[in-house]
Amino acid sequence: MRAVVYRQTGPSSVLEVVDREVPEPGPGEVRVRLLRAGVNPTDWKFRAGMMSGYDEVTPGQDGAGVVDAVGPGAEGFVVGDRVWVLLAQHGRAHGTAAEQVVLPTTRVVHLPAGASYDVGAALGVPAVTAHRALTSGEDVDRLAPGALAGRTVLVAGGAGAVGNAAIQLARWAGATVVTTVSSAEKAALATAAGAHHTVNYRVGDPAAEVRAVAPDGVDLVVEVAPAQNNDLDRAVARVRGTIAIYANNGGDEFSIPVRETFSKNLRYQFVLLYTLGEDLLRAATEDITAALTDGAFAVGEEAGVPLHHLPLEETAAAHDAVEAGTVGKVLLRIAEE
Repeated sequence: MRAVVYRQTGPSSVLEVVDREVPEPGPGEVRVRLLRAGVNPTDWKFRAGMMSGYDEVTPGQDGAGVVDAVGPGAEGFVVGDRVWVLLAQHGRAHGTAAEQVVLPTTRVVHLPAGASYDVGAALGVPAVTAHRALTSGEDVDRLAPGALAGRTVLVAGGAGAVGNAAIQLARWAGATVVTTVSSAEKAALATAAGAHHTVNYRVGDPAAEVRAVAPDGVDLVVEVAPAQNNDLDRAVARVRGTIAIYANNGGDEFSIPVRETFSKNLRYQFVLLYTLGEDLLRAATEDITAALTDGAFAVGEEAGVPLHHLPLEETAAAHDAVEAGTVGKVLLRIAEE
């Protein structure tokens, strides 16, 4: 099979396409013939030097395809099942930038009929992260239609991958969704994703605009850049609101004014996909699959997620595109059905 590998960390030039033996699934594992693979910021960050410990790494956490082999005791799957996968390379050497991947069944999820392989490959990192952020609020641990009814969610950076996923999932769950953006073009994408209100944080008074929508404050903030946005988040969060932080865009540190923060009984929830645990991952994949089944999660320009397809041989270019901040979702087109 063809696979993309690197043997040392560094720039995207360390990636190369090689031929490798087709892996066989062991107990509790299935093999997936991949049609699409998602490319996320975590992929280029690991490749650039955040991860080591293997002689050879195939990058990629997310993908979608068809089960083509089932190992002993791997229940719930048969050859031919359409699936999406997550955390494929977490704690393992080989991820989804390959024609086939072997994974434990806990990292493989049935793809509902009608859901494309494009959307399946775009789920993992963005959608599971968004799910955890959205279930960090008071008395909310699962998403379903009506689960966030009566609540207002502020999504920072609604045109990003996690931001887009948070908008779609929050709207499906019944929330009023406000998002901050940096341009009219990104506002259009966030609106296409389902945001009820967009606020350009580069002009005017963004806190006042958010407060105009939620006079008592927003229930939950899904935050990508806390070092830049904590003052805004604190200003617009309601008493006993939650600020869920999943990234460090714009800076690695921020300070919290203690009295102003505890006077509102605010909760800060930090979110990292890789340490969620099996219970939270299972809750996320079940709820995301329900949203897919309801037709409430999509990709493409019409859903605010422009798609950028590259062949497996251009994985280095795909990494560079994500690192450069390409708006939308970068996917590897590995094969056709």
